[in-house]
Formats: sequence, structure tokens, C-alpha cells
Amino acid sequence: MKIKETLIKATKEAGKILLDNFGGDYKIESKDRESNLVTEVDKKSEEMIMKIIRSEFSDHYILTEESGDLFTDSEYKWIIDPIDGTINYAHSIPLCCVSIGVEHKGELIYGTVFNPMGNELFYAGKGEGAFLNDKKIKVSENDNFRKSLLVTGFPYNTSDNPRNPVGVFAEVVKQDIPVRRLGSAALDLCWVACGRFEGFWEFNLNAWDTAAGALMVTEAGGKLSDFEGGEYSVYNNEILASNGKIHHHLLEVIKKGKEHKH
Repeated sequence: MKIKETLIKATKEAGKILLDNFGGDYKIESKDRESNLVTEVDKKSEEMIMKIIRSEFSDHYILTEESGDLFTDSEYKWIIDPIDGTINYAHSIPLCCVSIGVEHKGELIYGTVFNPMGNELFYAGKGEGAFLNDKKIKVSENDNFRKSLLVTGFPYNTSDNPRNPVGVFAEVVKQDIPVRRLGSAALDLCWVACGRFEGFWEFNLNAWDTAAGALMVTEAGGKLSDFEGGEYSVYNNEILASNGKIHHHLLEVIKKGKEHKH
């Protein structure tokens, strides 16, 4: 299908821009907070993605991190993060990626996440499964919560976030379970999908952070929810993703952590 071909082409071309400029000299600015960065490369990557999409589907709705909503009444919506993990990228840490999800009538149908520095291209199609460099992937089989490896991230407003992300993190760590923090939600989700992590949770994410990765997890046999165990939408701003087998354990710990105030 033309959408899939266009999606993969846009992802790879944007990935080349990330790779070509990685560790180079480019302009970096702050957005709403000093720690929330955007680089010249984010903008170049976004321009390339939009140009490729527009050349094939000029009427499609586009939602992108740097340009916002480019609204049309099309049934198709492209949800784009030109660099997920911009802070890593700006510090020459190769844990960052291009992430693009495609919705049809509000349902995710395709997703790609590409880390060109690690040469890892993740792809998922609704009903097709999830793949890493064309090899089918699936979530971890581990059902022992105590033997899990988890990953998380912190919102930019951690210091004044009413939902207590630090308390939740502390509660998980108190279980003596190892937790990593990679700095890219899209990669976190893909790494749950391919079995490297058993679970991931994070507050205050946007649709462009999670759209492609969320489809990756479900197509790889994993589970998604909000922090109450309810149905997940990419327009929620909290996400819990797991292999499904440790989901309720992690949910309980998160709920307990949210109740503890600073």
C-alpha cells in the first residue's frame, strides 16, 4: 500500500538527516522550559518528512511536534516526532529516533521508529505484527515481576507535577527492580515490544511521542493502559506498556506511588 511505502521512505530519509548531522555543529534552542530543547536538525527532519508525505498525500491531516496541527478533514492523520530524544541528540548520545504513526478514522494502522545511529528500524502494521529490521518481534515471556527490567522517563515539569512522578519512581525502585531511563519514549516502547524490557511507564507524553511505539507494543503481543488500568489512547498523557504478564503488578506499584506525596 502506498501509505506504508511513503511512511518507510519518510522515516529513512529523516533518519539520514539525523545521522549526517549527529555530533555536528548545529543551532539549539529552548522551548517552554530551558531543559526542553529543539535543534535545527529537528526542523530539517520534520521538513523532509512533511515534504515526502505531502508529495503523495497532499490532503492528509498532519500532527507534528514542531509545527503542531496541520488540520484537514481527511480520515488519515500522520503523527510525527522528527527527533524523539532531542536532549540525547543534542549531547551526542545515540539513543534517539524518528517516530511516525498513521491513524485512519482515529485508529492507529502503521508506525515506524528509526534509530539511524544504531541502524534499528522498527515497523508495525495493524494486524501485520511488529518488526525490527524486517524480523518479526514479540514481547518478553517473563512473568516474574521481581525479575523484570523496566524503563521510564520523567516529565519536564517533574518538580511541580501533581501526580508525583518521583514518588512513583521511588515506589518501583523500592521493589529492588532495575529501572533504566533512556530519554526516548518511542525507543522505550519499541524495546518493550522486542522483549528488552518487560515494562515502561511515563507521565505527560504527547501523541507524537507514543503513536508509533504504542502500535509496536500491541502488535508484538504486549499490553497498554493508563495508570488506572483503563483503555489507553495516544491522546492520554500517561502510559503504561508491558509484556502483559507483569502489567497488573506494575499497575499496583504505580497506584501506590501516586498516593505518596512529596
